[in-house]
Amino acid sequence: METNNIVWHDASVKREERNKKNGHESFVLWFTGLSGSGKSTLANAVSRQLFEDNKQTYVLDGDNVRHGLNKDLGFSPESRTENIRRIGEVAKLFVDSGQIVSTAFISPYREDRQQVRDLLDKNEFIEIHVECSLSTCEQRDPKGLYKKARTGEIPAFTGISSPYEAPETPEIVVNTEEKSIEEAVHAIVEKLEAKGLV
Repeated sequence: METNNIVWHDASVKREERNKKNGHESFVLWFTGLSGSGKSTLANAVSRQLFEDNKQTYVLDGDNVRHGLNKDLGFSPESRTENIRRIGEVAKLFVDSGQIVSTAFISPYREDRQQVRDLLDKNEFIEIHVECSLSTCEQRDPKGLYKKARTGEIPAFTGISSPYEAPETPEIVVNTEEKSIEEAVHAIVEKLEAKGLV
């Protein structure tokens, strides 16, 4: 692809100006975990709490993004990597716009998550491991995907026939088997406050 004639244009309104006006830092809350662990539910609950606290927030959800921006991608390892690369670039734009963006993606590979982290500055990527055992996720099975994976209808399903690489040093860990959504939201917001981000 020819990129020699593409020039980055600086915005007239800087991120720092947006952050000052908003009264908070802008950053990514990267929720990662198995299907059924509660990523989307938790990301939306945190976003709701931050919104109620007058913070600028948005949620990028895995399924929603695959309906549009990434509808051309499948679930091969290469497609999963490209899916996360694109989301990382979009999330970076949201950070530049002064928002707190929550992303709810399985994002099974550590290397892919690290590449997104590398796009951002220090304290702009907060990895949240939504911890939940495979057996509990499979019992929950909110979309019926584990059942399909077990019967072979879904050939490359994370946790069953495709690997999930849990974060080794995430900024935040919440176990949705041990904590209610309300407790998990409180724990996350408390840590963000302690870091001086909100």
